[in-house]
Formats: sequence, structure tokens, C-alpha cells
Amino acid sequence: MDTTFIIVREDLQVDPVTIVAEGILIGRLPTCELLLNHPSVSRLQAGVTNVEGDYYIRNFRAGNPILLNGQKLQEYEALADGDVLGVGPFVLNIDLIDGVLVIKVSIQIGATPGDAVVRKEASGIWDLPATVRLPSAPLEGQAPAGAHKKPAPRKPPPAAAGSKALDVFWDKRITAATKTVRPSPLFPLGGRPSGKAQSIWMATTDLKRRWPLSVTIGAAIAVAVLVGAGAIFYASAFAPAPISDAHTRDAMKISPSIATHANAGSCTSCHALTTSIEAKCSSCHTTPAFAPTVIQPHVSAGIGCVACHAEHRGARFSAMEGALLSCAECHSDQNKTTYNGKTVSTPHGGTFGYPVVDGHWKWKGLDGEALAQKKDSLKLERLATDSEEQWRSKQFHALHLYRVRAGAGMKGNKEGELSCSSCHETRDPIDLVTPRTTCGKCHDGQVDPRAGRQIVAANKPNCTSCHVQHVQDKRHWNPGLLSVPPA
Repeated sequence: MDTTFIIVREDLQVDPVTIVAEGILIGRLPTCELLLNHPSVSRLQAGVTNVEGDYYIRNFRAGNPILLNGQKLQEYEALADGDVLGVGPFVLNIDLIDGVLVIKVSIQIGATPGDAVVRKEASGIWDLPATVRLPSAPLEGQAPAGAHKKPAPRKPPPAAAGSKALDVFWDKRITAATKTVRPSPLFPLGGRPSGKAQSIWMATTDLKRRWPLSVTIGAAIAVAVLVGAGAIFYASAFAPAPISDAHTRDAMKISPSIATHANAGSCTSCHALTTSIEAKCSSCHTTPAFAPTVIQPHVSAGIGCVACHAEHRGARFSAMEGALLSCAECHSDQNKTTYNGKTVSTPHGGTFGYPVVDGHWKWKGLDGEALAQKKDSLKLERLATDSEEQWRSKQFHALHLYRVRAGAGMKGNKEGELSCSSCHETRDPIDLVTPRTTCGKCHDGQVDPRAGRQIVAANKPNCTSCHVQHVQDKRHWNPGLLSVPPA
């Protein structure tokens, strides 16, 4: 049933408006009968309708409350003569004149809903502390301006059946109101504007289009199914290239073994949610014949297993060969990467050889761990009279003499092992020139017995000949260089 509403805008220079309708919408949307254009007011804030002669107001936005006589408005509330509503900075004064609902609108700039309504405790009368630009003349039957009246007794909310009917009514009204709105700065269809337009744009929850819950759940299920299918049926979908053949084998082929079990193409052997790849690598590659130790300089630089032994480089890629080649690739003047604040450069000035400069050893010698490991094979003993230079010389020569096979074109003893004359043409004075040419005969372009072919180019030094990473690996000596194969 249509009802008469009279809206008096004391905040605007307009005449009172009479509306005959089943109900009126209050909000910031242009299609609202009572338009309150302020960012703190929702697009569709509230609605007022008549039910069997009584007026009821409903707040559509629970997150943006309306104050009724200073208290938060419940879902449905009956309006009484003398009520005062606070909507953002707007004050809505309610009058009932012969069954007609009169709403007088005023505004206080910068006010909150709580500030917009102040109760005088002494008289119990509600006051309007609003900025009234154009005081309106009182309507016929309305109390004159300045004459306050106490709110009439409030009627209870509508019965359950009535509230359901009102819900259906307002759903239809809201749908009709939003369909007629065209895209505008007040009702945008896009995201946040760019440039200078950002200064006049303010995000509000009712301007954002939300995905329906069913669409969100459906999309999440579809993504989960695709991810699971890829993990099961197409493992390489999550990797740049297949893993190496060594990690796809289902049986061990290296003896002595350097891993606890065959990987058989398993992803979880390396990748886990709670354990790092470094920890998984070291736990698998720890056997009686091999210990995955890392030298202290690399530990300080944050270098671990995967930095040298990369994976997902293709089925024919060898992690061992990649590690041998990565030494020269990493330790280069062209590498500008920092490792825990440390930089690298091309070692030895780009050359290599006998580690003596101006008669002094630049080789630092074996550390305590290496000496303890090689105690039985080197049989070294430092005398009390040995200087630091003499002790380093003993270590260096013990590593080579009487255990390394003399290569082609090199002098050796009767057992075919290296001797002093293999590198030094003269002993008094000691020849320090020839060793620089003989080092490369052993340390360049050797065929690696594990790969069965030459890995490092003939004109490039094999860095691991001198710089051993896994010092506890019992297999790091190249058997092709030893006069007697290791036990």
C-alpha cells in the first residue's frame, strides 16, 4: 500500500518533496528517494516502509551503523514521533503528522553519527546540533522550529511473518534500484583509478564486487585438482627440466656406494615441506665411503650442496661433472654475485702451478682435519727445528712423491712413481722454473675414471686436484694418477 512521505532538506536549498510510495530508500546511490551524498554513508544504507499504519526502518549495512536516539539501530525498528536518526554526519528528525511521515534532514560537517545526536539529560529531549543552511518553515500541523518534543512511546518490531514479507519487499527494491545505475565515479565497475584521480578516490566495501562464494570454492577445487594431477601424472610440470639419470635409477650402480638408497625418480627425496634440500641431500649421501662435508670458506659464504651439484638440468646431466665445471664458473672476475657479503675472483692471477713465489710458499698447507685423515698414508712428522716454510714443503712433497704415477714424458723412479727429478731439473740450486710446466701434465685434461672421459678441457686446470671439497671422501684421489690403486 502506498504511503505519503515528506522530505524536508534543511541542508540543501530545495523545497520540501512529497513522495507517495510503498517505501523509500536512504543512501548514497542516485536512485535513492532520500539521497545522502557523503562517503560515510553506504550506497544503500536503509529503508523506511509502512506496515499497517506503522513506519519501520531497516539498516541494510550492519557494518555501517545508524543511531536511533543515540543507540545503534537494530535490524527493524518502529519510528515514533520525535525520533532522531544519525546517518553519517546527517541528522534525520522524524515527525508524524496525520499519518504522514515527515523527515527533516540537516547536517553537521565533519560530525560522526554519535556527534550528530546529543541528548539533554535534564529534559530528556533530543536536540539537533546540526548546521542548518536554510531553515524551513514548519509544515501544517508541525511544531514550530525550536520547539522540542519528547519521542512518543515506541512500538515493538514487526512479527516474524511481517519481517519476512519486508525482507522480500526490500530485496526486490534493492535489485531494482541497483539495476538502473550506470557506471559513474559514485558506482565504479573498475578498480582504483591511476594518476591524479587517486586523490579523490576512497575505497568502500560496498563498491567492491565480490565473487560469489560458490564461484570461489569451485575455482579453488579446480586449481587443487589440476595441481594434484600435475604432481601425479606429469612430475616435470613443476621443474625446468627432467632430473638426471642418476636420480631416476631404481638400483645402486656406484661402488662403493655414495647414497643410502636409489632415488627412483622420487620428488620427496629432495623436496619436503619441513626440511631443506641441503638437509635431505646430506642425509641421503652419508655412507661409510662418503661424507658430504663442506669446507669452512664455503660454509661461511652460504654455499651448500645444490650450489655445485645442480639438478633439473636434463637426463644426461651429471651432477659430478657440473660440480667440477662450476669451480671455474663461480671463481671468476666476471661473477659479480656476493655470497653472505663475500665476493669471488679469478684465482692465482689466472695461472696455476708450483705454489712458490719469490722463494716463499703461498700454499697454506693442510689443515688439522686433512692431516689427521692422511696420517697413515703420508707418514708426516714435524720436527722441532722445522720452520713454517719447511713444514709446508714437507706436506706438499709428501702428497706427490712415491705415490703418484709419473706421467708420459716425465722422469720417475724404478717403480714408475714421481721423484724429485720429475719436476726439478737441478737440486743445487733448486730448480723452481720447471715445476710450473710439469704441474699441468698431471692436473690438466685428465680422463676422469668415474666418467670415463675428459671433463675439464686440456688447457684448463682441474681445481679439485688441489682443492678438495669433500675431504672425508675416500674416493677423491684419481686412481689414474696413483702408482698403486687405493685399497
